[in-house]
Amino acid sequence: MGEKLNMKTALITSTGSVATDISLKSLKRMGFRVIGCNIYPKEWIVESCEMDEFYQIPPVSDNENYLDAIKNICIEQKVDMLLPMIDYEIDLLNVNREWFEQHEVVLCMSPKEALDIIRNKKCLADFVEKECPKTKSIPTLVLKDVHELEWDFPVVCKPYNGRSSQGLRYIYSKEEWEEFYSTADKNLYIVEPFIEGPLVMVEAVRQIEPHKVIAMTRRELIATPHGCSTTVYLYQDKELEEATKILADKLNVWGDVNFEYILDKNGIYHLVECNPRFSAGCEFSCMGGYDYIENHIKCFMGKEIEDAHFKHNMVIARKYEEYITATDIEVAYTNTYH
Repeated sequence: MGEKLNMKTALITSTGSVATDISLKSLKRMGFRVIGCNIYPKEWIVESCEMDEFYQIPPVSDNENYLDAIKNICIEQKVDMLLPMIDYEIDLLNVNREWFEQHEVVLCMSPKEALDIIRNKKCLADFVEKECPKTKSIPTLVLKDVHELEWDFPVVCKPYNGRSSQGLRYIYSKEEWEEFYSTADKNLYIVEPFIEGPLVMVEAVRQIEPHKVIAMTRRELIATPHGCSTTVYLYQDKELEEATKILADKLNVWGDVNFEYILDKNGIYHLVECNPRFSAGCEFSCMGGYDYIENHIKCFMGKEIEDAHFKHNMVIARKYEEYITATDIEVAYTNTYH
């Protein structure tokens, strides 16, 4: 059961994020008043309709207006804790911390030094290779530094600071490579060898004092083209989880983060990236017996997080459910997103 507390107010950004539903449920169970915001009208996102208050705001790509909107919500609603749900919001908030500190709004995310490494895939790969011998990173080069490929095709090309599968390219031939190399932003893209195998996620939550790191493993069985798991296999791999805990300590992450690996045919895990927020599959881990949302919040409230005890392997699948969010309403053609 969630821990009850004096009514505090939390702000969840990007209410359409997959992890919003479980975040809202856990926060409500803890006794929070929950505010939400999104670029779309309230009626377009089910979770937006379930918030205590909702605001439609500019996209995070409109940095200045987005920040102004978030600050206004924090002041108007007396927000205590802010939970950014997508990477680009974390990137922006990471370099604009001072205002929130001055207004006593807790940014529930890892410290700047950790995020600066995590949100740069090249920096993370270099960090792991140097600091974490128990974790195998994928060789990573910045495109501008590649004059002749040292790996066989296919190779993987993606933005160093990307999220989900945005900008991801698989290059299968010399002709494709030459076309890509001549047109891509060479400072933005990184290149890696292709490693075949399923994706494995380790959901981790780390508390500094008292020191605790909790980790739970799940393997993707079915996922959308954009990398959102719909069916997973939850299991225990003590060696992987121990290596992940060491990595979390070395990076000095706070609260919940998600480490993504590829498991090759020889049983070796290769670190792909770290998502410094609730993963799209966070609810799977919560269903595995540990409330990652509640314990993430506890990390930023100075409350000791719970211990975890593995129960049993399980397959967990999600379904989509339809809701009527508005009736007798007109939606202009020009207000249609496509």
